[in-house]
Order: sequence, then C-alpha cells, then structure tokens
Amino acid sequence: MAYVNNIRMFVRVYELGSMSAAARDQRTSPAVASARISELEKHLGVRLFSRTTRSLQPTENGRIFFDGAKKVLEAIDEAEAAVMDVTQNPRGTIFVSAPLGVGRRFIAPHVPAFKDIYPQIDVRLRLSDRVIDVTAEGLDVAFHLGILDDSTLKVRLIADCPRVLCASPAYVARRGMPLDGAALVSDKHDCLNLRFPGAKEFQWALQTADGPRRFEIAGPFESDDGDVLTGWALDGRGIVMKPMFEVAEHLREGRLIEVAAATPPVPTQLSILSQHRRLKDPKVKLFTDFMAAHVRDAVRLAGTG
Repeated sequence: MAYVNNIRMFVRVYELGSMSAAARDQRTSPAVASARISELEKHLGVRLFSRTTRSLQPTENGRIFFDGAKKVLEAIDEAEAAVMDVTQNPRGTIFVSAPLGVGRRFIAPHVPAFKDIYPQIDVRLRLSDRVIDVTAEGLDVAFHLGILDDSTLKVRLIADCPRVLCASPAYVARRGMPLDGAALVSDKHDCLNLRFPGAKEFQWALQTADGPRRFEIAGPFESDDGDVLTGWALDGRGIVMKPMFEVAEHLREGRLIEVAAATPPVPTQLSILSQHRRLKDPKVKLFTDFMAAHVRDAVRLAGTG
C-alpha cells in the first residue's frame, strides 16, 4: 500500500506542479510528500522531478512514468469500486466543490443526512466562487452555477435558475429606477459584479426585445464572493445580478426591489459536473443522486420564496 501511496503522491505533484500543494491535497506535510517522491525515485532508479528553490519540473522519465502511473491508479479505483458495488458496502472519501452561496445554502445542509445514510463514506467539501478544474484538482463532483461551454465532463442538470437585477430602496431613491439595461449604462449606475481569476461575466447578459444582449456595466465595488455583493446591495451600494433563489426572501420582505425589469437577466443553470470514469464508483453515484434530488427541491423552493 505504501508504494501505491507513493504513486498517488507523484501523480498529484505532477498535476498540481507543487510539492506543498500536493501535500495539502493529500492531507499530509510537504516533508512527507517529498519523502514519498524520494522513495519512489529510489525504487525506480531515476529522477522524476528536477527541483530548484523556485520551481519543480518533471523530468523526461517523470513524464513517461506519469501516463502509466495514472492508469494504475484508475485501475485500482475501478477495481475497488467494482468490489464495493458487489458487496453493496460503499466506502471511502468523496471530494466535492461548490460555489460559496450554493454550497452554504444547499449542499452543506444535506451532507450530514447523506453521512447518516452512508456512514462509511466521508465527504470533503470545498467552497469557492473561482473557476474549478475538476480533473486537475482531483475532484469527484463539482457543482457549477452558470451556462457551460462545451465540456468533456459528465454534466447533470439540477435546475434552471432565473436571475434578477435588484437594489435596495435606498439606492433607488438616491439614484433613480433604471428601466432597462441601456439605462444602467447611460446613467452610470453602480453595478456590483462578481470578479475572480477566470471569471467571464465582465458584462451582464440581459434579455431584450431583440434577444439576449450584453451590457458594459461598471461600478466601484466588486468581489469574488457572491454573498458579499448581496450585502453591499442591501447596504444601498449598488445594483446586483443574482439567482432568484439567493434573493427571493429579500425581495419578498422589501429589503431589495427589482430594477431594470424590462430587460431581465438571461437565466442560468445549476449542474453537477464529474469525470465520466468517476461515475462508475458507487459512492459517487449515490452522492450525486442524493444531492440532485434534495438540492433541486431546495433551489426551487428558495426561488419562489
């Protein structure tokens, strides 16, 4: 088993390009990660990485070994999954990511219930609004909020999600009620935008009489946390574009009001992404089935207030 662990560590170091990042991924220390790579190199009699104080690069032998090592780990994972499927005793760890708001509201609350049903399955949940590379980060499941481009991943749609442009009554009283997307631009309204490395929505896609159109909005505030934007909107700092399920209660209670209603945002989607081969693992299928059912109902209920 130690040899397999060494191979697994090598693959993660290769994929992440960092000893410390691989150590965090495998929940160990950089010293242990380095020791495992050294043991593997000693066993193979070759150097797998060229190390300097500032960089770590795979050698030619490392690149050759990576392809075979990856296949070995995939074969082990599939063999273990087959055994667990036959014994109907799924166990192990599932690595999951989700956007901050979605994860807090809809994913995290259901994880304990899933664990109660399947006590031998552990769930490692990571929340972030940044762009996630499912394959590179070794994830089993990733919840995605947005319209997907062409993807090599398995995509399972959970729910269509209407969006709304909204602001506080205080902001509207101070700046006026914009009727449509053109007014957002011409009147230079303060628009609160979600920005992070890899973000694509530097413009707002709104529905017009002539079809979807992108508007070059601007504003003094932006954040990589969607809940921060909602807080700023509640504080009267600007206009925010949010999925209805995130702000339905604020709209119902009058803390936020809809603006630019003549050109509502293009709806978005909440999906589950996974690598095709990971779906062969019974524990991953159990988790995605469980979450799809529970999250779909929760999103729809929240979206109607």
